[in-house]
Amino acid sequence: MITKQRFSVLLLAAAAFTTMVGCAATGKQESTGQYVDDTVITTRVKAEILKDASLKSAEINVETFKGAVQLSGFVNSEADINRAVLVTQGVPGVKSIKNDMRMKK
Repeated sequence: MITKQRFSVLLLAAAAFTTMVGCAATGKQESTGQYVDDTVITTRVKAEILKDASLKSAEINVETFKGAVQLSGFVNSEADINRAVLVTQGVPGVKSIKNDMRMKK
């Protein structure tokens, strides 16, 4: 009976350890919590861009990885690019911004 209890405890500990390691972040992967945080940041940046009258019609894509926001797509002017970066900087949780936006020709 004691052997069964020890085996059960060992099995439970192994399962807990596997679960913790499986959710850990690596250099190229996010933890579950970080993924959720990045999703919130992306949503907030998109919302702020849509609220801005000059950027509302722009084709700006937003992606976030570990707090680093990448802006890509097409805008009408250099002023729109600068405005999108400025709006993004104001969003809580944004650690850095990579600007890959291009002007429409």
